Amino acid sequence: MRNARDKVCGCFPTGRHYPGIAERIAKAVIEVKGVAKEFAADIDWRTAAIAVIDFETTGLDPAQDRVLEMGVVTFDGGELVEKRNWLINPTIPVPEESRRIHGIGDEDLANAPRFEEIFPEIVGLLSNRLPVAYNANFDKKFFLAEFARLGAALDIEAPPALRKDVTWVDPLVWVRELQKYEKGKKLTDVCARMDIEIGQAHRAADDATATGKVLIALAKDMPRTYGELIRIQTQYEAMQEAERISWRARRK
Repeated sequence: MRNARDKVCGCFPTGRHYPGIAERIAKAVIEVKGVAKEFAADIDWRTAAIAVIDFETTGLDPAQDRVLEMGVVTFDGGELVEKRNWLINPTIPVPEESRRIHGIGDEDLANAPRFEEIFPEIVGLLSNRLPVAYNANFDKKFFLAEFARLGAALDIEAPPALRKDVTWVDPLVWVRELQKYEKGKKLTDVCARMDIEIGQAHRAADDATATGKVLIALAKDMPRTYGELIRIQTQYEAMQEAERISWRARRK
């Protein structure tokens, strides 16, 4: 299986890429699925403007649950630029099991703005930035669900993070590949292992800040060009999901 994987992604068994290979492949790629139109596929993503996004929610189902806290941390060329955090009135009660995780309850949110009230500010912050999140599918699904509830009549140019066809950069996928033999893949575990300060875990802006720092620390072992980053991340994610399905089947 390892030999088959190497043929697909062109990586060392550790997940590290041969110098120059990723760049040459990326230049040959005309179009990479998941790349935001604002950015050329052959740019060095490490120099780009990124926005790291993190949500705390009332639960795990984006169709039923709501966002109650949002953090957005922006980086330019690997340097932290701005850190923003909003408590958001979810308009539904916060279950006790969720409160035990993030410590945010109904009384904390009673006077907080609703999502639609802060939405214009969020859009301005995310415009022309590559979206990043740890376990990105979770945050992307919640963001798109909240956006959909606002209605289709909104007259905005959706930033990359709010377009379904744009793949978010996900450090968790890369941690699972580059640190696959390390124990613990949760953000808190990774930060402890990489000596990165996480602040208050399970609070949105602090988690987003830590996620950005993890991504920057991993960057040296990741493809340099944006298109190749997304292409290989998509392959890794598919292989990791297949491995999880196989593992669950063996557990039955």
